[in-house]
Amino acid sequence: MNSSSLDFSLASRLANIAPFHVMELAKMATELERQGRHIIHMGIGEPDFTAAQPVIDAAARAMADGRLQYTSATGIPALREAIAAHYQRVYGLQIAPSRIIVTAGASAALLLACAALVEKGAEVLMPDPSYPCNRHFVAAFDGEARMIPSGPEQRFQLSDAEVREHWGAATRGVLLASPSNPTGTSIPHQELAKIVATVREKHGFTIVDEIYQGLTYDQEPFSALSLGEDVIVINSFSKYFNMTGWRLGWLVVPEKMVPQIEKLAQNLFICASSIAQHAGVACFEPESIAIYEQRKAEFKRRRDYIVPMLRELGFKVPVMPDGAFYVYADCSALSDDADRLTIDMLNQAGVVLVPGLDFGPYTARRYIRLSYATSMENLEEAVSRLRRFFDARH
Repeated sequence: MNSSSLDFSLASRLANIAPFHVMELAKMATELERQGRHIIHMGIGEPDFTAAQPVIDAAARAMADGRLQYTSATGIPALREAIAAHYQRVYGLQIAPSRIIVTAGASAALLLACAALVEKGAEVLMPDPSYPCNRHFVAAFDGEARMIPSGPEQRFQLSDAEVREHWGAATRGVLLASPSNPTGTSIPHQELAKIVATVREKHGFTIVDEIYQGLTYDQEPFSALSLGEDVIVINSFSKYFNMTGWRLGWLVVPEKMVPQIEKLAQNLFICASSIAQHAGVACFEPESIAIYEQRKAEFKRRRDYIVPMLRELGFKVPVMPDGAFYVYADCSALSDDADRLTIDMLNQAGVVLVPGLDFGPYTARRYIRLSYATSMENLEEAVSRLRRFFDARH
């Protein structure tokens, strides 16, 4: 038998998992850099900041003290308590630490939630556009993500009216993100409250991805947890806390779900990284929060620069992003194929942007996503390059 062939079948669910075009463009960019090109990366959604020094120091202490063993599947008590105190301080919410499950990143939190809630054939409503992995998490448990076209007139988010319209016999819940990747837009609080009430009325589940909630610029802090204990919330240390590679996140669930989620976590993950957990406690110290708030202000400064510049270049930005570090821009006045345009911008201008292709069919050909999680110097240089690129096309 040829060693390169397979004598067994792969699971049919793999057909439901699409490639991640963000990563494909990143690979193309890496190859150009290997050839000596200077590339400005505004594709992958990763902060250009890294963990704050108090967090790094806490990790070093944990390693020096030998606190490297497995932890409880739900996380170390100190971290769960610190997260609960954070909800009280920032949102005025009293969340029992026992409801907080520490996970190996928000991805693990979403997998646990889907493992607990999604059955074969279960339909989960989500907006189109959405973060691609969300629909793939549902598909991994043989459910079906039903993508509802959600345009700029509703901030690229699901509305309560749409949830009511599209809820069918197979629908079991909704998966939302506020602020959203790829759009950087939040669901208005009153609209989210209506959605939660509708889903509750239909005995379904509401999962809200809040991993960008710490990076909200134009309104008071708000968490969907204020809408009832039955709302399931995902969060992460990757974005506001700048700890992408540490793989640390959390999940807040109703008290009655905790034993079931704990059972799943024990079997699927054992626990999140012990070093990352001990370091994560230091994220909530006043010295660390001061650093993160300065960085948040810098993200807002970049947003306020890049949105007018994109409009000047010919992109339409129909909704001002109010959170995260993304701009979702309509490129239809510049090209009828966003995928082709992003490849041309990479090859000819040395700037990585992402087509709407990853985020759902509704906006696939007309929109691009820009991540402004890079320095102001890079943003200014990218604008200069793109201006020359579009001038040469006219």
